[in-house]
Amino acid sequence: MTIQNDSTTITLYAGRRVIVVGLGRSGMAAAHALRDGGATVLCWDDGEAARTTAASDRFDIVNPTDSGALDGVACMILAPGIPLTHPRPHPAVKAAHDAGVEIIGDIELLFRARPAARYVGITGTNGKSTTTALIGHILTSAGIKAAIGGNIGIPALSLPDADVYVLEMSSYQLELTPSPAFDIAVLLNITPDHLDRHGGMPGYVDAKRRILRPRTADSLSVIGTDSEITAEIAADLRGRNPAGIAEIGRTSQPVADLIANGRCPAIAGDHGIQNAAAAFAVAKRLGLTDADILCGLETFPGLAHRQERVATLDGITFINDSKATNAEAAARALSAFDRIYWIAGGRDKNDGYAPLDSYLPRVRQAFLIGEAADAIDLWIAGRIPTTRSGDLSAAIHAARAAARNDDNPGPVLLSPACASFDQFPNFEIRGETFKNIVLALPATTRIVHGAKEAA
Repeated sequence: MTIQNDSTTITLYAGRRVIVVGLGRSGMAAAHALRDGGATVLCWDDGEAARTTAASDRFDIVNPTDSGALDGVACMILAPGIPLTHPRPHPAVKAAHDAGVEIIGDIELLFRARPAARYVGITGTNGKSTTTALIGHILTSAGIKAAIGGNIGIPALSLPDADVYVLEMSSYQLELTPSPAFDIAVLLNITPDHLDRHGGMPGYVDAKRRILRPRTADSLSVIGTDSEITAEIAADLRGRNPAGIAEIGRTSQPVADLIANGRCPAIAGDHGIQNAAAAFAVAKRLGLTDADILCGLETFPGLAHRQERVATLDGITFINDSKATNAEAAARALSAFDRIYWIAGGRDKNDGYAPLDSYLPRVRQAFLIGEAADAIDLWIAGRIPTTRSGDLSAAIHAARAAARNDDNPGPVLLSPACASFDQFPNFEIRGETFKNIVLALPATTRIVHGAKEAA
């Protein structure tokens, strides 16, 4: 059986042996791209099902920890989900180090194979998917031959040839990209996340900061200054290369006025202004006119599960922010709206809810679901009314009933501040469940909104 493949072709390792470790979407895209380019590709995954699928597509399955398995291997392509350093290196990583085999990721492979293209990289603890999609929308709307992917949507090595690659970069992917790859790098914010994978906060900051290594003397770093850590990074770079940095935040113009005036319906709140300001700075550096950029901002449809307006039923808007799996992300949603009927809860990440404290006055009532209901209720401590709804369906119906009794209701907002794994396999299914329930509600007046899928 041959698996359908839309990958590009990578000839860098033609006639040589390479090994791909981790056979998810990005790993299989790399394996196909390398084999199509003439390399002998070995594959490994700790999961038997993934190995079986790769073997059925005529890839050789080789455990890199076996004696002699890496003899003559030129390079290891490591999937970003596999630990490179922390909490401990994967055995395949140790085997590669012992054999003197270089370890890189798929983004590095794309960069080496397509050096003539321009590269825009976007990272940050929160907001990077939306900003990546927004930049891609602005560029393609203006007729630029751009490809959008990486950590969002399409794996890098399944992207079509492009003049500009717009790539969302996770901290894991940045660890596996040794080259200074980006003509324009965007660092939105840094707050604690994935600390186990980076050995603590300093390691996480170092991984994120890797995106700012300039590819050329003309490279631009676009840095959000609304978070303390990135503001300090911006100050450091400003002192060394003021011409190579653009600082953006919640007051950046002209996007702040555009959003305040309602001209960008899919962009809201202070974080939305920062995302839009980053996109504006990137597009300007790439030579777009203000008119083209503003057109892209105004027509951006948003992303699924990220403050996604689902529908307005009898004057009440339902918003799906299922991607908000921590308090920092949920705070961005609460900051963007008023008189909120808030659905929160899931599996507690044990990070606390303090980032939400200043936004509770915006909430009319909270409807708590999942394992974290007790912890969230304890944190709220009577500051706003709460209802223990238990599950998502009950929360939606209760929130709608409460909003109907409000003379001037704000949105019913799913922004859980928690992981989904107590009741759903992932945040996407949680968000789709929310949308399906909302769209099935009876209503006298109904406006259905839309957003792009992130993947």
